[in-house]
Amino acid sequence: MSARQQNRTAFLTLLLLGIAFIAAVMASNTLLRGFRIDLTENQLYTLSPGTQSLLRGIAEPINLYFYFSDRETADIQFLRSYAARVREMLEEFENAAGGQLDLQVIDPLPFSEDEDRAAQFGLRNLGAGTLGDSIYFGLAATNSVGDEAVIDVFEPSEETSLEYDLGRLIYSLANPDKNVVGLLTGLPMGGGFNPQTQQPTQPWAINQQARQLFDVRSLPSSLASVDEDIELLWIVHPTDLDEQTLYAIDQFVLGGGRALIFVDPLAEVAAAAGGGMPGMPPGVGGATSSTLEPLFAAWGLEFEPNRVVADNANALSVQAGGGSRPIRHIGLLGLEADGIAPDDVVTTGLSSINLGTAGALSTAEDAAIELVPLLTSSAESTTFDAQRFQFLPDPGELLDEFVPGGMRFVLAARLQGPLKTAYPDGPPAALQAGDDADEPGADNPAAEDSATDDGDASAPATQAAPAQHLTDIENGNVIVVADVDILSDRLWVQIQRSLFGQQLATAFANNGDFVGNAIANLAGSADLIGLRSRATFSRPFDTVEALQREADARFRATEQQLQAELAETERRLGELQAARDDTTSLLMSPEQQAELQRFQAEQVRIRRELRSVQRDLDSSIERLGVTLKVVNIAAVPLALTALALLMAYLRHRRRRGAQP
Repeated sequence: MSARQQNRTAFLTLLLLGIAFIAAVMASNTLLRGFRIDLTENQLYTLSPGTQSLLRGIAEPINLYFYFSDRETADIQFLRSYAARVREMLEEFENAAGGQLDLQVIDPLPFSEDEDRAAQFGLRNLGAGTLGDSIYFGLAATNSVGDEAVIDVFEPSEETSLEYDLGRLIYSLANPDKNVVGLLTGLPMGGGFNPQTQQPTQPWAINQQARQLFDVRSLPSSLASVDEDIELLWIVHPTDLDEQTLYAIDQFVLGGGRALIFVDPLAEVAAAAGGGMPGMPPGVGGATSSTLEPLFAAWGLEFEPNRVVADNANALSVQAGGGSRPIRHIGLLGLEADGIAPDDVVTTGLSSINLGTAGALSTAEDAAIELVPLLTSSAESTTFDAQRFQFLPDPGELLDEFVPGGMRFVLAARLQGPLKTAYPDGPPAALQAGDDADEPGADNPAAEDSATDDGDASAPATQAAPAQHLTDIENGNVIVVADVDILSDRLWVQIQRSLFGQQLATAFANNGDFVGNAIANLAGSADLIGLRSRATFSRPFDTVEALQREADARFRATEQQLQAELAETERRLGELQAARDDTTSLLMSPEQQAELQRFQAEQVRIRRELRSVQRDLDSSIERLGVTLKVVNIAAVPLALTALALLMAYLRHRRRRGAQP
């Protein structure tokens, strides 16, 4: 082959390779659009099992209309980047739904029918765009019977909850008939008025979240029975319930009803709502301690309403007393993977749950039920009297008294097994008397039959006593949480104004997911379980946290030594003053001056030790950081280089061995 022919062949080869490369790029952009490999530890960018299950279970088609003003946002790059991620997520939903989702991407141009339709759906106009026109960035959805649901605007700051918000919207259209939940509480979960600040209070975020997914019906504080259509009793901070209400709860559970119960040895949220002073005993005007006796006793469940679990390993840091140094509060707990049950549908996939002054659950010795833990403390735990947490200016005081008991306490659990009634002799006497007085034709069987046939349409269902007394159930369906503050906004969500002016709830813990999963599980909405908000991407530095705990313990010990030295010096100065003959003199004696100088020298030494403790902590963290940098920057590349050289050497040896 001549040189000219070789050049022509090389040119054609390069041309064909170029054409093949361009074709491959175009094909990948079309065929592999949205394709990605998720290598994160918790699969943060993969649809969760709950979402996939929900999408596979859609019975009738749902239309999704994604409105994004593409032309008007030409110069708003951060919005366009987020819009691309939202679109990719919607396309993943469409692919996983097996043809039951129809996604339409719409650019609502100014003065177009698309813009009018976006406004009719209720999507928010974000303001002037590049050309001075409107901007829409939201989602509208409809089902086959004409129901509508919208996300009026996608907030970039809410990207962590994007999958949850989309799944919740689709669930509401796929299941238009919501499960009925009866809420029994004396706390202002739906908003109210704070007598201390003289200001109205906003509804709790947990309450608003539940009402978006379920038909939450507020129940009166006193009831004789539970409506038949209620599938779950959500009982929060039960204080001072009368016998009639306790009996109604008892019979509801024994009749196969499900219950989600929140009790607390010290509900700080109750005090903040003006319900009473911290540590007030049950039954004394708006108590902050709650329990559900005598039902707990009949079930074999033990809960001490005056003991708070303190956990040194899971303590949260707080700012107290105006000091600049955060103090670890062993009564405020931040549970992570070790304290969250990994294999229960209520807690699977959750990574962070915060609790405040929680209690402990256990079973009686002769109990037939089994306590299946959902949330537990660490082994570095003990219990304190609830009164120790009243008016606590310095949470560090508790660390001085803390002695770990070496056991884990159950903070929330599922009850499994047989449950017995707390009223083996029948309804309470007061309820029986009321039934006898109100029963039509009590002494006339004919009148009774007539009343049964005709019914009484004017009598509310909640005031009708149960027709049959139940004594037990083979397997109850109850979840008990020994903390009420877990529901409060301050422990899991931050409420703030967004970029576009609406009120946003940004979760920093999975409290809302835990409660939502518990309600969904007990109410029978299995599709909702696993719809999780990816609320936290933080990876805790376990080694650093252990170093901080160790340094904090050393700091407290050294600080206590300083306080003890000060007290001893004051005592010595007092003794020297009392032993003087001239007690009226304001001048110090030589002995007192010497004692004071000794203390001042000791004070300087101890303060030097305190600074040394902090410096040692900083140095340990810096050394750990340097080690990680060396591993990442040097060790890994060196290891890869060594592996490559070894492979090259082995290949070279094989080639030499193959030569004759």
